[in-house]
Amino acid sequence: MVVTTTLSDPDQFVHSTFASRYVRTPLPRFKIPDRSIPKEAAYQIINDELMLDGNPRLNLASFVTTWMEPECDKLIMSSINKNYVDMDEYPVTTELQNRCVNMIAKLFNAPIGEEETAVGVGTVGSSEAIMLAGLAFKRKWQNKRRSEGKPYDKPNIVTGANVQVCWEKFARYFEVELKEVKLREGFYVMDPVKAVEMVDENTICVAAILGSTLTGEFEDVKLLNQLLTKKNTETGWDTPIHVDAASGGFIAPFLYPSLEWDFRLPLVKSINVSGHKYGLVYAGVGWVVWRNKEDLPDELIFHINYLGADQPTFTLNFSKGSSQIIAQYYQFIRLGFEGYKNIMENCMETTKVLREGIEKTGQFDILSKDVGVPLVAFSLKDSSQHSVFEISESLRRFGWIVPAYTMPADAEHIAVLRVVIREDFSRTLAERLISDIEKVLKEMDALPPRATKVARVTAEMVGKEGVEGDGVVIKKKNERETELVVTTQWRRFVERRKRGVC
Repeated sequence: MVVTTTLSDPDQFVHSTFASRYVRTPLPRFKIPDRSIPKEAAYQIINDELMLDGNPRLNLASFVTTWMEPECDKLIMSSINKNYVDMDEYPVTTELQNRCVNMIAKLFNAPIGEEETAVGVGTVGSSEAIMLAGLAFKRKWQNKRRSEGKPYDKPNIVTGANVQVCWEKFARYFEVELKEVKLREGFYVMDPVKAVEMVDENTICVAAILGSTLTGEFEDVKLLNQLLTKKNTETGWDTPIHVDAASGGFIAPFLYPSLEWDFRLPLVKSINVSGHKYGLVYAGVGWVVWRNKEDLPDELIFHINYLGADQPTFTLNFSKGSSQIIAQYYQFIRLGFEGYKNIMENCMETTKVLREGIEKTGQFDILSKDVGVPLVAFSLKDSSQHSVFEISESLRRFGWIVPAYTMPADAEHIAVLRVVIREDFSRTLAERLISDIEKVLKEMDALPPRATKVARVTAEMVGKEGVEGDGVVIKKKNERETELVVTTQWRRFVERRKRGVC
């Protein structure tokens, strides 16, 4: 009889096997583990958890780029260890950033000569860009008020209620009052007439949105410029305009070249745009450009020399990666004006296919416009039986991430679904999404009306009368009021499901 013995695999072989051989107890979540583990195991553990994330390509909530060419991916990886702030050590990267600023300023019709350098900077998305632009407006206003011997402690900024949350952050972080023009049903962008009416001597600027997050619509910057010019003339003020072109800045110049929204309008002093949206770069890059040097106060620019040479800097952060700056320049020279125009036209064609497919279901109203960011925002015609929140949740079973939300004040009773069309969302995917929406609608029609149950529970919670049987009858409430109660309850439900610190 032969006796055999099974030996343990040597470490060099085991290390390349599945991570579960090393992790048989829950991983530490609140402190660094005591012992090291093999690199292969660490990779496998994290990779396994990340499988539970959504698919970025199917994340139709996001405007952010989720695909780039492999050649650009190589450039990103080869420069991922470069710190952008070390301008003396990486002068070529600094030069590429300056080229991007010049190209963007020219794209937005800044009044600079052919060989003249534009005023602007790369940022970590449009949020930082807006903070910098807002600080420039605040400091210029304060300097002027101080020189006139007037109070300068109560600055305000006028926006629409549809602005992105970064404007609220700016106002809160830098102690500026945010005066919002409320929305109304059927009109989901800032009304220029009402905005100008809210302007006073303490207004540091009016912020217009070129591509509303809610519906993709462009605000009428030209009309705002006309009305504000008239008010400035009457009052002696010089209230300027900032254009938040985070989404629309890389769309309007290619699809609507005759649309006047940029530096062609005299009161537009600064513009921000997100390179990581329709600038077609992965998340992490934005841009802000000023009309001329006079619009950026010198005292906001810092000069440092401890990295090897005198370096001017105007950013909220210091260190950041160079990869996205390099990727932006790649896209500019790779695609050119023709390439960007072709991509944006293709996105709009896909948007049209999706919009028509959603309309054919007969159950939705389209809220987005033909001119604007390529997206489709739509609401249910009848929310008495089911809600857009149920549709959003059901679509996740097919892999789709389609956000559902309610409009800001004073249109909170309108609940909306929104699908953003990016370069990597093809016509085939649009047709598949339409098919899956139709499946969800049929399934929902066959189920008990959950929204009705939520409304019944809500009615009981707030002590309303009129709950009868399995149905809901809320006395003295019209359809609009009932819908508001339902959507409010759903918002609370969604909030309770959120996880994380922010």
